[in-house]
Amino acid sequence: MKKIIVLIAIIFIQNTFAQTEIENINETLLNYIEGTANGEPDRVREAFHENLNLYHVKKDTLVTWVGKKYVNNIKKGGKSNRIGRVVSVDYENDAAIAKIEIIMPIYKRVYTDYLMLLKIKGKWKIIHKSFTFITYRK
Repeated sequence: MKKIIVLIAIIFIQNTFAQTEIENINETLLNYIEGTANGEPDRVREAFHENLNLYHVKKDTLVTWVGKKYVNNIKKGGKSNRIGRVVSVDYENDAAIAKIEIIMPIYKRVYTDYLMLLKIKGKWKIIHKSFTFITYRK
């Protein structure tokens, strides 16, 4: 009986830890999504690692942006009509990947962001962002 109770306690603790990690990752992702949508560059800085780069393929050529320049282009208080959502998250220990969908009606585009995160000094940071998009008709 004691072994069963200990086993149940271990399973409960593992599930609680896993939920906490997913919540922490989602908090970082929401800082990125909501920070860009609501003109809050400080929230985006909180989400991104200082050495983050962004990647996109345009006309069969890899285009790279420095993350700091991306964040500096976010105007404080400048709201946009971006609508973002977390599609999926997977993690193991201190590494995670996430897929984000951003709908931008003004451009008639749906962006898909593929993000790599690492847990550094107890905080989840986006260290890599690559994206693609599709254009749609109204």
